[in-house]
Amino acid sequence: MSDQGQTNDLELLTFRVADQEYSLDIMSVREIRGWTRTTPMPHAPDFMRGVINLRGTVLPVMDLARRLNLPSHETNDRNVIIVVKLQGTLTGLLVDAVSDIVAITEDDLQAPPDISSDPQLSVVRALTVIDDRMIRVLDLSAVVPNTSDEAA
Repeated sequence: MSDQGQTNDLELLTFRVADQEYSLDIMSVREIRGWTRTTPMPHAPDFMRGVINLRGTVLPVMDLARRLNLPSHETNDRNVIIVVKLQGTLTGLLVDAVSDIVAITEDDLQAPPDISSDPQLSVVRALTVIDDRMIRVLDLSAVVPNTSDEAA
């Protein structure tokens, strides 16, 4: 057996936000669930929709469109919450729709052009083209607020 097939294969979950295609590493995704009305929390950032009850766990839900400074649409039954786990913390990401799961290699990824004046604002880790569709690969740690500071 040779290692030629082992070129750091990645599986990405692709989804739509504000009519644009994004993706996340499938390893960070815990589940995908239908839209559930959230309970708003006072003093939360604008992009946080609120919290939902996920089998007895309070799950914060982030409106990914607002987080990415994209136009946020009114939620409907087609919206989906992608539950992701980052550093042991679960967060729900509200998206318009989940597209599919794609397998690519690290070689398929291209670094995004440096067009932001602040490198801290870069939430796109890489770009890839799949079937003539430009897919943005999100850097989950840049998208989801770091809550380990208050948990420490």
